Amino acid sequence: MKRVRSTDLAIFLAIAHHRSFRKASVELGVTASALSHALRAIEERLEVRLVNRTTRGVALTEAGERLFDRIRPAFLDIDAALEDLNSFRGQPYGKLRINAARASTKLVLLPIVSRFLKAYPSVEVEIVIDDALVDTVSSGFDAGVRFGESVAADMIAVRIGPRHRFAVVAAPSYFENRAKPVTPRDLRDHECIRYRFAGGAFYRWEFERGGIELEIEVAGPLTLGDQDIILDAVLHGCGLGYLFEEQVQSAVADGRLIRVLEDWCPFYPGFFLYYPSRRQLPTALRAFVDFVKVDRAPPQV
Repeated sequence: MKRVRSTDLAIFLAIAHHRSFRKASVELGVTASALSHALRAIEERLEVRLVNRTTRGVALTEAGERLFDRIRPAFLDIDAALEDLNSFRGQPYGKLRINAARASTKLVLLPIVSRFLKAYPSVEVEIVIDDALVDTVSSGFDAGVRFGESVAADMIAVRIGPRHRFAVVAAPSYFENRAKPVTPRDLRDHECIRYRFAGGAFYRWEFERGGIELEIEVAGPLTLGDQDIILDAVLHGCGLGYLFEEQVQSAVADGRLIRVLEDWCPFYPGFFLYYPSRRQLPTALRAFVDFVKVDRAPPQV
């Protein structure tokens, strides 16, 4: 057996952790093809197969599982030791990977990150936009941003940004030959632009007034999976859309859109930054969490 370097073990560890060459390649910043070739060379030096490659991804062999279980704690200790060195720096340092939905990125995350990077220039932030719910830990993210009800119970959640409210809107041309809906149940007589989640489910429009809560499964000839495109479709008169107030307020103000059912649209707590409940946070993440808490704090009077 030839000598194996620590960099070889780090490559194997990333592949074994993610069970995917593609995900491991994102973490290590190389191509999936390069990782595949590197792993094959590692297996040749060790003279043992560590991974079975399948059409669905990566499966560890018995030898691979044993190696993964033995070296992972050691590498975690090394990461913790390196993280401890950051306490000697004058500023937080490192890379922060955040998974966020497109709407949360545009409405709250990006403005906060822009201010954070000015305050902490030694931190590098990567935002991966994904409207599907993902396991942030297994996918190699430090944190995620989602609506409150989407956050797993074993995560720590910190509200990021203000409360949010949805708005039902349509272009003036849409109402030329149609009566405006008065209650959410009137939507059954309208063409609504539906939103389909990445997982395949349709979003049910939510309403509340006077203690009455309704979830309406709307119908319509157009289904989209991107809220910005839904806004474009609404502006083109394709139907009613259910969008964040912030997305439509300028178009409502200048008359390009008409808002309906406003008294049925409640406020929601909004988006949350969530991260694993572990004792020692990476320095960059801890700095960002503290920054978010201060950034959303009301001004002192």
